[in-house]
Amino acid sequence: MDEEQVVFRALADPTRRALLDALFETDGQTVGELVALFPHVTRFAVTKHLTVLTDAGLVTTEWTGREKHHHLNPVPIAQIADRWVSKYAQPFTRAMLDLKSAAESTTAKEQP
Repeated sequence: MDEEQVVFRALADPTRRALLDALFETDGQTVGELVALFPHVTRFAVTKHLTVLTDAGLVTTEWTGREKHHHLNPVPIAQIADRWVSKYAQPFTRAMLDLKSAAESTTAKEQP
């Protein structure tokens, strides 16, 4: 399985996406802190989800004494966005930005 497939597979699960969102909000959380945010998910399940995210490169870990802290790594998501999204979206976003600029300049000319 190639790198992109591993990342897509990791992002496919809503619990894993929620864990990434939690790390985005507060980076460097321990498993215990993350488990507290998801009372419906067992500690074992959170650990397994973190393993999948780590294997995909979306989460990195750092030991501080006896505590293992988890950090968000957005690079794989940015790589996928650059590879898959930006090349398809760029013509449309450029057209929307041009339209916005034209509308704003027209509105500015009409204002007294």
